[in-house]
Amino acid sequence: MAEVDRQLILENVGPVQAVLDAHDGVVNVIDTTDGIIMIGLEGGCTGCSSTPMTAMQIYYSLMKLEQVNDVVFVNGELPAYMRAFIDDKLKSEA
Repeated sequence: MAEVDRQLILENVGPVQAVLDAHDGVVNVIDTTDGIIMIGLEGGCTGCSSTPMTAMQIYYSLMKLEQVNDVVFVNGELPAYMRAFIDDKLKSEA
């Protein structure tokens, strides 16, 4: 499988983008090979206590894209229990 377009990823991080912009947060798309999106949250996200919630919103938005198989936050911004919660929510919406 080819890489997913990075611009498509950035355009679909969800409504959290406005908050990222206001707080100097940056979504760094590191890799998109085989539909596995590797992301780092940087800038204002570094050390922010809201980063896990931001990651959860991004994960939820991106997992709705047909081209995306998984979203991995390279700095561990999305705890496993939040990932499981979103996965269950996505299944119930399908």
